[in-house]
Amino acid sequence: MIKKYILALDQGTTSSRAVLFDNEFNVLGIEQSETTQIFPKPGWVEQDATEIRETQIFVARKLISRLGVDSKQINGIGITNQRETTILWDKKTGQPVYNAIVWQDKRTSDLCEQINKDDFSEYIRKSTGLVIDSYFSGTKVLWLLDNIKGLREKAEKGQILFGTVDTWLIWNLSGGRLHITDYSNASRTLLYSIHDKCWDKEILDYFNIPLQMMPEVVESSGTYGKTEKGIFGNSEVMLSGIAGDKQAALFGQTCFDEGDAKNTYGTGCFMLMNTGDKPFKSKSGLLTTIAWGLNGKITYALEGSVFIAGAAIQWLRDKLRLIESASDTEKIAFEVTDSAGVYFVPAFSGLGAPFWNMNAIGIITGLTAGVDYRHIVRAALESMAFQTRDVLNAMQKDSGIEIGNLNVDGGASANNFLLQFQADILGVDVSRPEFVESTALGAGFLAAIGSGVCEIEDLKKFRKTDKVFHSNMSDSDRQGLCLGWTNAIDKARK
Repeated sequence: MIKKYILALDQGTTSSRAVLFDNEFNVLGIEQSETTQIFPKPGWVEQDATEIRETQIFVARKLISRLGVDSKQINGIGITNQRETTILWDKKTGQPVYNAIVWQDKRTSDLCEQINKDDFSEYIRKSTGLVIDSYFSGTKVLWLLDNIKGLREKAEKGQILFGTVDTWLIWNLSGGRLHITDYSNASRTLLYSIHDKCWDKEILDYFNIPLQMMPEVVESSGTYGKTEKGIFGNSEVMLSGIAGDKQAALFGQTCFDEGDAKNTYGTGCFMLMNTGDKPFKSKSGLLTTIAWGLNGKITYALEGSVFIAGAAIQWLRDKLRLIESASDTEKIAFEVTDSAGVYFVPAFSGLGAPFWNMNAIGIITGLTAGVDYRHIVRAALESMAFQTRDVLNAMQKDSGIEIGNLNVDGGASANNFLLQFQADILGVDVSRPEFVESTALGAGFLAAIGSGVCEIEDLKKFRKTDKVFHSNMSDSDRQGLCLGWTNAIDKARK
């Protein structure tokens, strides 16, 4: 009997990875390649879209070759991706017209401030469930159309295509046959009505973005089409799952019921709560978004987005050279009993939920002569937990649901110091799965459903818990630390 597999392609902000699962979702292998971020000006963040494509295909090929897997043994491919990152390319040549503008990019902040003063801004918020911020794709598309010579004219003639990273990868993998995205990614563009489930013509007209640029929006699981022959050997492989990375993580954590919540510690920090079949309007700076679309039904979520989490650790490594590797931070943090009054607010791209302050700046405060590099490293880890607490408090306030357990995943969730401090500062249990890459697992789950391997009801048995962290901190200590964090946030806000 021929063994069958599921391949997950996980294209993130700093790396492309591929994960191969068997049909019981045991991880057979992982390959990863870092990708380059480009900083042309302060606040601008770009990536080479060609590098994104090539590294993603490279790691997938390397993985299946290393494991001796024939492409005809792969039942389906699930794709998950950094969201909001914006790519425009020539429909005929397939060449990007400019670098990918990354979700962290702030070049359209002034434009967003102007839009917020316009009466139409409230319509955008109601239709999309999002706040108006440079984080999302819509204003990035507008910037490209306005700043690349001749681009708008070509776009109006139907010669230019828009896509987030999932769309770009699928278009390339399918040999240009598929120009699609799923509900979860479409809901992050600032151009999609989460109520009417279509590209919002009024918003597109407001931004002067041609409708013909936009991809078809499909369910998060299905038989979309096959890869072009030759990309993964002589066999075509079914593309059968798509979800933005944070929604994929929610799915991978099997948060299928209303009130289930998870937090992903990646480049940023992202908490989502399943709110069922109705969009839930936030009054506390959270986003209303589509979690996934399956079997003709839409599942919604509340989301709190923290822009800089693991990226702060990368900054300590690459810019300040305080550490050699991100994995060193756990040991370093445990070497000191506290952060010596140091607070690190990593607002390199402004502040996300629940503050939404595009002009906030990153600061390290509380420095004294007794502080050394270990306290700064510890404060950077603590900042992830503090930011998560801000989002969780807003989520509980909006939903009226007290969360007694927080599911966590992402690369930084391997850090035991971080998760213990997270449990302490929240006063709730924090549950880490055996396989912390829930994003890839969610993409695999969706691909398996789409290719007919299993149904959603079969998936909960595949999530296994590695460790549950319990709070050991007194209420008075927690309150004191949180007050210090609040003061630091106030100093970072402009």
